[in-house]
Amino acid sequence: MAKSVAKPAETRGEDINKATNAIETSETVENPASDSPVKDETEISIEKKLIALYTLQQNDSKIDRIKIVRGELPLEVEDLEDDVAGLETRIDNYIQEIEMLEKQVSDKNQAIKESQVLIKRYEEQQNNVRNNREYDALTKEVEFQSLEIQLSEKRIREFTAQLVMRKEEIESAQLELSDRRNDLEAKRSELTDIVAETELEEKELINKSDQQQRLIEDRLLVAYKRIRKNARNGLAVVPVERDACGGCFSYIPPQRQLDIKLHKKIIVCEFCGRILVDKELADSLN
Repeated sequence: MAKSVAKPAETRGEDINKATNAIETSETVENPASDSPVKDETEISIEKKLIALYTLQQNDSKIDRIKIVRGELPLEVEDLEDDVAGLETRIDNYIQEIEMLEKQVSDKNQAIKESQVLIKRYEEQQNNVRNNREYDALTKEVEFQSLEIQLSEKRIREFTAQLVMRKEEIESAQLELSDRRNDLEAKRSELTDIVAETELEEKELINKSDQQQRLIEDRLLVAYKRIRKNARNGLAVVPVERDACGGCFSYIPPQRQLDIKLHKKIIVCEFCGRILVDKELADSLN
């Protein structure tokens, strides 16, 4: 199964700094003093972006929870599929090897028959020789063919032993393959049931996330995704709760909390780099 490898602290720090810089440079905010109770366009724009970001975070968190419900099932199914494919390939290789061994046994039996025919012919020729030299030559041929028969019989015994071994291995692999297929069928069925229960909800959440992403400028969206990727719990946008960051629980100074409540610029946590929203805005969206 795939295992996630934790990034070194320095790498995570660099990613957080990049995300923070992207967020800060994406917002150039000027807030001229005004007695009018109506918010200026910049302030309204920032508030809309915060709402879009927090809503996007809520949708993505729900999608994460759906994937958690599935747990390791997709990986288990993938591993079982690999096991089944591997066993099927192994069995096919054994079958091909058995066919080759059977052919070699057949060839050796044919060679024995040919040697026996030659021995019979040489023995008949020995009865009609004219001198000892011809007789000795034929005797040597008979001995040679007898050795060829013995060698062929030895090879047949070796091939037969290998055939027995391969057939036992095929039987063992087929039993293992049957078990793996049963496990795979059960896991697939379980995964299908879970997906069927959550598929509609997941599609709706993905559509909502896509809609929210259209409201967020590309630079800010890239920063959001980078922070979310580096966060263990997948939280890139968190509310301030009990004077602390809702992601890393670090203390937020009162002046910084006031800036967050004013919605005049996007503020990130100095410790973890997450985007911060005030609790009132979060509660209203929840």
